[in-house]
Amino acid sequence: MEIVIEDVGAIWVVVAGALVLFMTPGLALFYGGLSQTRSAVNMMMMSFAAMGLVALTWALWGNAIAGADPVAGGLFGNPTSDFVLYESLAEGGDSLVWVGFGATFAIITCALISGAVADRAKFAGWMVFVPIWITLVYAPLAFWVWGDGGLLVEGGFIGDTVGEAVDFAGGLVVHMCAGVAALALVLVIGPRRNFAPNKPHNVPFVLLGASILWFGWFGFNIGEAGSVEEASLNWINTLLAPAAALVAWLLTEWARGKKPTPVGAASGIVAGLVAITPAVAFVSPLGAIVIGLVAGAVCCFAVEFKYGKFDDTLDVVGLHLVAGLWGTLAIGLFGREELIADGRGSLFLNGDFSLLWAQIVACLVTLVFTFVATYIIATLIHKTMGFRVEAEVEQGGIDAVAHHTEAYSHDAVPAGAGARE
Repeated sequence: MEIVIEDVGAIWVVVAGALVLFMTPGLALFYGGLSQTRSAVNMMMMSFAAMGLVALTWALWGNAIAGADPVAGGLFGNPTSDFVLYESLAEGGDSLVWVGFGATFAIITCALISGAVADRAKFAGWMVFVPIWITLVYAPLAFWVWGDGGLLVEGGFIGDTVGEAVDFAGGLVVHMCAGVAALALVLVIGPRRNFAPNKPHNVPFVLLGASILWFGWFGFNIGEAGSVEEASLNWINTLLAPAAALVAWLLTEWARGKKPTPVGAASGIVAGLVAITPAVAFVSPLGAIVIGLVAGAVCCFAVEFKYGKFDDTLDVVGLHLVAGLWGTLAIGLFGREELIADGRGSLFLNGDFSLLWAQIVACLVTLVFTFVATYIIATLIHKTMGFRVEAEVEQGGIDAVAHHTEAYSHDAVPAGAGARE
């Protein structure tokens, strides 16, 4: 049986999609290790719930909103055009493969938000929030940035007015969106009752989770590569940026009179991965290193900005919003014109401000739309069914109440078992 080029491309997208899907269990380990012992199961369950709810929502109408023919002046795709993937099935070819690939991006975006409300979010409230948020926030924003005729690209109002924004793999759509949504959510739900610097209960889980995220991120950043050359550049940039960010984070901890920590190393990896995501196909390896170094150093400070202001428990804002913003703007600063489809140059390399201006406008649109929409959704849920557990549940631990289980069974081995009699 002869395998044509299109088949090879589809096979790679299948593999890349599996890698991206694997990132969500990795995130569950990362968040579970960072959280308190008595809420670790709930934290991990929020990621797994997102896998189920988002996949179904995406198949029903999310994929159509994010990628169908524009309606309402380019605000979103026609939600009825591919209901339950009817049209994608009829098209055949690799259509369903791309639907699944898009679903994995939506899943990880939603799961990222959960870390901000660790130790206090009501699981039932989260189950309601997820499909509504994907429908009304993520899918429209994905259409604006990646859809034909979307608001921020050629054919859309803002794209035609200030220039098309570029975002290869999700600096705007995934990371800034998740970070801003997390900020809105914590402002609605409020801080933990014992708001203090978070101490991870399982550091090996944190390191294992970060390792899985880095592994899966190669699918995240290379899945849509259109050539071997582009895939090669994306691969090396996905290696170099988090490596640089890891080193920068540890050096920043040292420079501030602290010890280099394993959580700092893991957080540096994530910061570098987030920052390179939008720019991975548009900068040189040297540019990727610069992006990683800045992301690691800046985010090391950014994660502490929350104290006294808002309780972003697991640093979704400090990592994903800040690093995603930096990576998106970095394209306009030193993106290479030969790597950008329409040939626009960057400010530092070509003296061209037009691309940077388009990136700034896209960031502002993402910030405002995501924050306002998420704040409204979260407020409605909080005022009706409640989005926060009761004080005694928060104090005693969510796991036992919400899931009838605990991360660790301390009475599994009888006292004195194994002792010589």
